[in-house]
Amino acid sequence: GCGEAWVRRRLRVALFSPGDELRSAGEVLGAGEVYDSNRRTIGALLSRLGAEAIDLGVVRDDRKLLSAALDEAAGRADAIVTSGGASVGEADFIREILAERGEVLFWKVAMRPGRPLAYGKVGKGVEGVDFFGLPGNPVSVVVCFCQFVREALWRRAGRVGDLSVPLFGALAAEDLRKSAGRMEFQRGILRRDEGSGEWLVHSTGDQGSGILSSMTRANCFIVLEEERGKVAKGERVQVQPFEGIL
Repeated sequence: GCGEAWVRRRLRVALFSPGDELRSAGEVLGAGEVYDSNRRTIGALLSRLGAEAIDLGVVRDDRKLLSAALDEAAGRADAIVTSGGASVGEADFIREILAERGEVLFWKVAMRPGRPLAYGKVGKGVEGVDFFGLPGNPVSVVVCFCQFVREALWRRAGRVGDLSVPLFGALAAEDLRKSAGRMEFQRGILRRDEGSGEWLVHSTGDQGSGILSSMTRANCFIVLEEERGKVAKGERVQVQPFEGIL
């Protein structure tokens, strides 16, 4: 019987990709250039969240241009997401500019893929605009968005309660390569064994962070703890289904 309800406007998120080597779809590639798939991926993930994406395109590796892009993004959006440009290369200026414009709250996490993840604010304190500097590799972008950005943006948009995606156990259907020291999010295919009723999971194959097809073939993340080493066939592992996050 309520005739009125309080609502919030959609969250506005600005995104851009730093890099001289990046070209948009439809352009001709030159030597050493690659297509900017990350911006399209991030745009699709933002759409899945119901956010309004403000696409600022590709920005060249120039301090003045990057500073201007960051200022424009902060003026138009509630949060900013970039990919690449936060690593340790000579032309990776984003982290330095962010420190000048606001603050870098953390940089680098012990996970694979996605180690060079940066988070900070343009401006300081509660009035600052959230900044998420995702890695440049396509799979790392998806993993970091799902594990860090998704829940943060939903909370920024006003959602409350537990927004995490639950993990549950499954049996490894094959040996899985892993070295202790970093948490890993391997791409997996989850299925139920018709005979035993057990949930089984096997990897999509090569887990390179540049192989975006490993995401399209998968239906879950195989979440392997930081201290865990290689996994033998038949061992129990934790999985995180894509349903609800992608």
